[in-house]
Amino acid sequence: MVVEVSVKELRDRRAAGTAPVTLDVRDGWELDIAALPNVLHIPMSEIPQRMSELDPAAETLVMCRSGGRSMKIAEYLATHGFSRVANLTGGILAWSAEIDPRVKQY
Repeated sequence: MVVEVSVKELRDRRAAGTAPVTLDVRDGWELDIAALPNVLHIPMSEIPQRMSELDPAAETLVMCRSGGRSMKIAEYLATHGFSRVANLTGGILAWSAEIDPRVKQY
């Protein structure tokens, strides 16, 4: 089962230095519009080929634009041995709306 994490929880954990590995699965052009610093970017379509870049033992938080694609990838990772995987509820849109309005919505 994939856990949901709110943007407020992510903000607080980043501030405390306890943030999980944050995996952004959006396409490159989307990151050109809006992105968070210090995240690992692997587009959704490349996840199967790039699994070796991820640590199944690490706490991993998956994010996308609104939470749909990231949930699919979080579920995929969970079925491939990732026991500490979560989805960022609302994605970058929620981050923009609730945490930092300087992050553009698209």
